[in-house]
Amino acid sequence: MMDPKSIAKQMIQFNKTAFDNTFDAMTVLQEQTEKMMSTWMEQNPLLPAEGKKAINDWIKAYKKGCADYKAAVDESYKKVESFFAEAEKGKKG
Repeated sequence: MMDPKSIAKQMIQFNKTAFDNTFDAMTVLQEQTEKMMSTWMEQNPLLPAEGKKAINDWIKAYKKGCADYKAAVDESYKKVESFFAEAEKGKKG
């Protein structure tokens, strides 16, 4: 029978891997959409410069939000991993 802490640790690792894979897929999709938008903006003479600037600012804000979110999630996973590492030390000591 497996130790409950070991099971929880494996579940956390599985969730982290699933999150990372999903986030990476979302990033690829966002990059493809950004390329399409850039091409569309370059080829659309009716879109004013202010509109292009607004779209580019929105893209930058979105990217920063995603990067901040990923950093926060990564930090949370590090804290959980630290918790399990400390629990292991306590168990051995």
